[in-house]
Amino acid sequence: MTRNPIGFRLSAATGIHRGDRAYQQDQVQIIGHARVPGCLLGLVADGMGGKSGGRKAADQVLLTAQQLFERYVPGEEDAAELLRQLVSEAHLMIRLTAISAEEEPHSTLAAYLVQGRRCHWIHSGDSRIYHFRGPRMLTRTLDQSYVQRLVDEGELTEQEALVHPQSNLLTGCLGTVQEPTPVESTIEGLEIGDSLLACSDGLWHYFTPAELGTVLHSLAPREAAELLINKARQRAKGGGDNLSLAIVRIDPIE
Repeated sequence: MTRNPIGFRLSAATGIHRGDRAYQQDQVQIIGHARVPGCLLGLVADGMGGKSGGRKAADQVLLTAQQLFERYVPGEEDAAELLRQLVSEAHLMIRLTAISAEEEPHSTLAAYLVQGRRCHWIHSGDSRIYHFRGPRMLTRTLDQSYVQRLVDEGELTEQEALVHPQSNLLTGCLGTVQEPTPVESTIEGLEIGDSLLACSDGLWHYFTPAELGTVLHSLAPREAAELLINKARQRAKGGGDNLSLAIVRIDPIE
């Protein structure tokens, strides 16, 4: 007797918190494709540049993503090219905002596009994307930051980088004078039990990959998002940054 293969569904959730900052400058969203089931875009944008400038930058990333994804035709258009276009157009719009508003808005970007069992991602700055299989981390993005460069060169450990006085100095993001140099990758075979997490540094700063993987594996995305936000707030001890996260998990359907 043959059995039908196990189907799958995408379970997703987002979370966001102002932390202990006076203003919320993060933006986060997971957008399901209007016409194609099993296709979604998740993104986190961490804005920088004054009390309103950072939020304007993050808003521009989100608006650009919504407009591009609404027009996207899965199966006919290239997902990786869509993400490159998102970086290029959001960067341009943030630059135009800077000219008109007399501010210096910048934003990170961590975005993944899931299409069936394939995932494309792109990032710029220090917002991260993690890929877990069960509780085990398979890979994550490497920050475009000064301390990440020191880690890569063997000058700092990951733990030392967390408390380095220049840990927030970025070497790449959207809205700067220099053109962004985003990093992209593709996962060809997502499996049942895999999770994707995009999050700003206000969240990942407080967790090891093992902790993140255990939470994402053990809880449904909504409960996982709530637990991670609450635990990050506890560990921040009154000094926490804005934080945001977007979770997608591949769950089975018999």
